[in-house]
Amino acid sequence: MILSEVLQSATQALLRTRIDDASVEAELLLGRVLRVPRTQLYTEPERVLTSAETKHLWRLVQRRLDHEPTAYILGHCEFYGIDFCIDCHTFIPRPETELLVEKAMELAQRISHPGKQIIVADVGTGCGAIALSLALALPQAKIYATDISASALQVAGINCRRHGVNSQVELLQGNLLEPLPQPVDMIVANLPYIKNCEFKDLSPEVRNFEPTMALAGGEDGLDKIQQMLEQMPGKLNYKACFLLEIGQGQGGMVTSLIKNYFPQASIELIYDLGGIERVVKGILWEGVR
Repeated sequence: MILSEVLQSATQALLRTRIDDASVEAELLLGRVLRVPRTQLYTEPERVLTSAETKHLWRLVQRRLDHEPTAYILGHCEFYGIDFCIDCHTFIPRPETELLVEKAMELAQRISHPGKQIIVADVGTGCGAIALSLALALPQAKIYATDISASALQVAGINCRRHGVNSQVELLQGNLLEPLPQPVDMIVANLPYIKNCEFKDLSPEVRNFEPTMALAGGEDGLDKIQQMLEQMPGKLNYKACFLLEIGQGQGGMVTSLIKNYFPQASIELIYDLGGIERVVKGILWEGVR
């Protein structure tokens, strides 16, 4: 079969399984097989695919029909304009989290001082998407990236080396803030916030393939956030701040939770373009001792 016919057949197969953006996903899978960018597929529509290429494509298509996320099939995804290696041990970075990175960059500029290195902790780093994005944008910052999963940190290490920030980003295995070797100026975290009762409503792509430890937030979705708040004393410098990504409708609960631990904190809810509470910003003007 020629390229255009194979691409159409793959798209139709994905459409029948109600895969969103079926044409784009078919292009990505075929591009992977042929080792060419998506745009190049349309420059040679009459190209005849070999039997091996066709079989390879349909193996990938079948994996997608079984609801395996395309990012895992490809082994990489884009976040904040940067290409990251990922695998089944790491959560797939979402576009919504780019707001967290943007606000962290803004806040870092606000609290930084000439001649003083800002120290940032990315808690629950996964593939390292947040830590690396910050490192590339803030070359003078020191960034600690923690994760309880050794497998996830292996992937983060690959990404650090690939993007040349392995001397700036230090990967630490452990539970949340526990492995930090010194107090930090800013904490950035996209921790698990899915409620136990919400798991049944997740798509099979998320429920069956993404690591549960990167999703499960307990009964109210706030278990990991509460654990991190409990660990903060002694882990923050004077006038430290933190940014947390949260789930829809969790703004009020997270704000109350923070106030329970740090009554002096200045707290702001930041909304995404869809009008959803997405990020909680906290500034501890009095510091944490």
